[in-house]
Amino acid sequence: MPSGWVNLEAVTDAQLFDNEKPAFSFLGFSRTQRLYGFVGCTIIGFVLSILGSILLFVGALWSFALLFTIGIIVSLAGTGFLIGFGKQVKMMFKPVRVVAAILFLGSIGLVFVGAFVLKNDVGLTMSFFVIIEYLAYTWYSLSYIPYARYAFLHSSKNLYDFCITTEPWSNLW
Repeated sequence: MPSGWVNLEAVTDAQLFDNEKPAFSFLGFSRTQRLYGFVGCTIIGFVLSILGSILLFVGALWSFALLFTIGIIVSLAGTGFLIGFGKQVKMMFKPVRVVAAILFLGSIGLVFVGAFVLKNDVGLTMSFFVIIEYLAYTWYSLSYIPYARYAFLHSSKNLYDFCITTEPWSNLW
């Protein structure tokens, strides 16, 4: 198995969590149940964020900011099922992902500032802040998967090169 990957079946909880108990261990969740918790939180968070984004276009800024941010935080909290909340906070500020974590947390603040402080051109500004938050969350999440950032950047560059050099849309007309 490549270095950096964790085989959940081959290690004990004590090895995986550095003798720190995983979140909700007092409930006696198995690894499979914790994985379900992670996936469930991620899906619920995504749905809340999408509902919040829809409210942005309706003009309900308070509801948008609240639902969108709660959705992102629920998605982030889902990792507590896998690695524990204490370890998540410690890992969040390791050098490999500190910039991504700060951008991500800062973008949450930008969404609130945009919704409650800025009054002019809120739709465009908030759309920009939402895009920044999704990109920051994606980049932060990719930092937990070995070589995922490199693969993402390499794939994006290849897609960009393909679109620029071959003009795939020219055959549509």
